Amino acid sequence: MFESLSERLSGIFDGLTRRGALSEKDVSTALREIRRALIEADVALEVVREFTESVREKAVGASVVKSVTPGQMVVKIVHDELVAMLGEEGAQIDLNAPAPVAVMMVGLQGSGKTTTTGKIALRMKDRDRKKVLMASLDTRRPAAQEQLRQLGEQTEVDTLPIVEGQDPVQIANRAMQAAKLGGYDVVLLDTAGRTSIDEPLMVEMADIKNAANPHEILLVADSLTGQDAVNLAQNFDSRVGVTGIVLTRIDGDGRGGAALSMRAVTGKPIKLLGVGEKMDALEDFYPKRIADRILGMGDIVSLVEKAAQTIDAEQAEAMAKKMQKGLFDMDDLSQQLGQMSQMGGMGSIMKMMPGIGKMAKQIEAAGLDDNIFKKQQAIISSMTRQERRTPKLLNASRKKRIAAGSGTSVQEINQLIKMHRQMADMMKSMSGKKGKGMMGKMAAAMGMGGGMPGLPGGMGGLPGGLPGGGMPGGLDPQQLEQMARQMGAGSPPKLPGLGGGSPFGKKK
Repeated sequence: MFESLSERLSGIFDGLTRRGALSEKDVSTALREIRRALIEADVALEVVREFTESVREKAVGASVVKSVTPGQMVVKIVHDELVAMLGEEGAQIDLNAPAPVAVMMVGLQGSGKTTTTGKIALRMKDRDRKKVLMASLDTRRPAAQEQLRQLGEQTEVDTLPIVEGQDPVQIANRAMQAAKLGGYDVVLLDTAGRTSIDEPLMVEMADIKNAANPHEILLVADSLTGQDAVNLAQNFDSRVGVTGIVLTRIDGDGRGGAALSMRAVTGKPIKLLGVGEKMDALEDFYPKRIADRILGMGDIVSLVEKAAQTIDAEQAEAMAKKMQKGLFDMDDLSQQLGQMSQMGGMGSIMKMMPGIGKMAKQIEAAGLDDNIFKKQQAIISSMTRQERRTPKLLNASRKKRIAAGSGTSVQEINQLIKMHRQMADMMKSMSGKKGKGMMGKMAAAMGMGGGMPGLPGGMGGLPGGLPGGGMPGGLDPQQLEQMARQMGAGSPPKLPGLGGGSPFGKKK
């Protein structure tokens, strides 16, 4: 999401930050380019106009012209205005009401409403420890109720039994009664959709709202529909009163115009983002983090949260102790590869790093996906225990045996060995006396003193903040490039240095 917009804005800001001083003409030229980039990203015209005018008012002031780094000050102003456009603070689904809390899901047919209902139910069950009941009120679409029932089985969330012949209002009443009798905390009401907004749909939504008295009415909108999604939100809000928005198919939307427009046009907060097909592919919407991603500053906070959810604390602590001693064998590498795969792969992790927005295409071309991790783990699994602990034993005949056992080539095994050796050397160089220095800080961050569990491959911890152009855990752009080259299939394109870090910090 936002890849094309981020790429355009990065080019504009690079030109600004290279200048020692800015004139009003420089700012006006940059704003023209920003305006064009936002329009091309399918942001609503009225939103673009208000945004650029607000930036102009602040950017041509004396505080920018006289600033030590005027270009970076303009970037900061744009960042702050993006946050304001997106809603300042993140908004969660509000469950602060007497149980059972009714949450009504509305939207057009094909927007992903039923799947999103299942995702939200799973999240509430696992993360919030709520007892959830799902009910399908879609009596028009064939097998819609059966689809929700199957999602309930998949997520182990209860669904309201299907009774033929009932209309949506009757189903809503039955769902609320069943929830009260069953001691449920939350009832998710999955309503019917249409291919377009019509009067019968709106009447049905209003009747369901009157019957269930939902505490939240969430509009599920496909981000790929662009400005149509904004019009949809306005229509639903005027008739049934939307309390929040869930944007789906974010992973397929390179422009992001709907996300940037919806909050500004409707005044309704975007609460969740659907970022993939898997049932756990749902993210909270945080305006500042999104603004950071758009401007290429990364999203370290989300990365920390993802790591905390997927990395086992005990494993992280055991790994930290080994790393403090400068030890790192093939079993450790396999474990780290598995953790990276759980977090979405190297590409997903790297895109959350500061400065990585400029490298999105190179990351993709490097082939850093789950298949590479699986292949590398297969190679390690084909080694004996002794070989995994002492990779120096891997001579030509052993490599041929491992290649045959893992369905890979000797060249791929050599790439893995080289990557392991580089990572092991990095571990040793970071393991100072008595665990001091960078390695000690990493160990603390990996579960031996709070903070973030170690990121795979020695990328763990966020010691001392992010220095300009640097990576978490001291992994610099050159090391990142080496890792990418070793992990990519064949010979991936050269990855450029990250450089710069956040525009709020000093370049190195």
